[in-house]
Amino acid sequence: MNPPAPTPALRVVARCLHLLIAGLLALAAARALAGEEPGAARVTAAAALTAAVYAAGPLLPRVGRRRLATALWLAALGAAWLLLVAATRDGVWLAFPLYFLQLHLLPRRAGLAAVAATALAAAAGFCLHEGAPAPAALIGPAIGAAVAVATVLGYQALYRESEQRRRLIDELTAARAELAAADHAAGVLAERERLAREIHDTLAQGLSSIQLLLRAAERALPGDVPAAGAHVRQAREAAQDNLAEARRFVRALAPPVLDGVPLAVALERLCTTASARSGPPVHFTLSGDAVALSAPQELALVRIAQSALANAARHGRPGRIEVSLSYMGTEVALDVVDDGAGFDPSALPAGDGGEGGFGLAAMRARMAALGGTLSVESAPGQGTAVAAQLTVTDRLAPAATGGVRP
Repeated sequence: MNPPAPTPALRVVARCLHLLIAGLLALAAARALAGEEPGAARVTAAAALTAAVYAAGPLLPRVGRRRLATALWLAALGAAWLLLVAATRDGVWLAFPLYFLQLHLLPRRAGLAAVAATALAAAAGFCLHEGAPAPAALIGPAIGAAVAVATVLGYQALYRESEQRRRLIDELTAARAELAAADHAAGVLAERERLAREIHDTLAQGLSSIQLLLRAAERALPGDVPAAGAHVRQAREAAQDNLAEARRFVRALAPPVLDGVPLAVALERLCTTASARSGPPVHFTLSGDAVALSAPQELALVRIAQSALANAARHGRPGRIEVSLSYMGTEVALDVVDDGAGFDPSALPAGDGGEGGFGLAAMRARMAALGGTLSVESAPGQGTAVAAQLTVTDRLAPAATGGVRP
């Protein structure tokens, strides 16, 4: 026997059932005491006994959990109810709440059998008090039993469906968590393998060379000091190379945001480098009070500036490029404007990624991932303007500008 777990709706129904039984018992006793029924003392005693047996059910820990205890309690309650039915026909009305108790606490077959027996007992009690069989004596209990059976079975079906959906959702949630964990583990394993190859091909080989050179120097001493010195110098050079490789690893593993410098300083350096490499002068300006951005936001702005400068130098052949970083309260804007050949943005193929992943589609994807926007204005012969804008959701402390001036 596994009755549905007590949900909020089921608890409300249980309270209503308690009130209904208490009200019907009180009504039967009150009518008997008012003189409307003969044998008032017998009716009151039967009603009190039924109420006592019913009230004992929730207090008994095994009722509702053990089949035998539940069946015995329901049998005792049914016996007390039969005494009430024998004393007054008002007791017949308690058959309806008894249907719900039997269907809820007993297995389906036993519950249906108990309901049928209760309906027959109610019909017999009604006929007993009427003095003769009557159609209403059979129709009333039968309709009440049918309503109770339909209600309880419908609720149980909904409960089973709800439980099935809950289990399915739990399984899907667990599957998603396992898939995420597997993806994470695969990524960690792939990164470990890559680092292992890099370390083996660079640092490990360099350390082996240093070890061999120092051993050679050790063997040369004390007889051949010049040879030992040469081996030591070579070991020192290998150590310097390994130190450079180690620093490269640190830079690669650390967040690649600006090498620890403020965003404005990084953009100014980028403009200086682009001007020296590509030819056209690149001028950088800063406006507004700088605020600290998150690492992904700063990285996105630097990468977009790199992409826009590379595209301008490669395709636009400009005479001058202007890069500006503007802090406007909760908005941060990066503008890259050139006076080059320009182009028709609508003529670009959809999903253009450009060379090296620095195309307009890649720039838009970076900004969309951070909740920002990117717009491109251009026309043949009129230059190009790329504008990226981000929203600063949490105002942080003012960030250092690193001495950059407009």
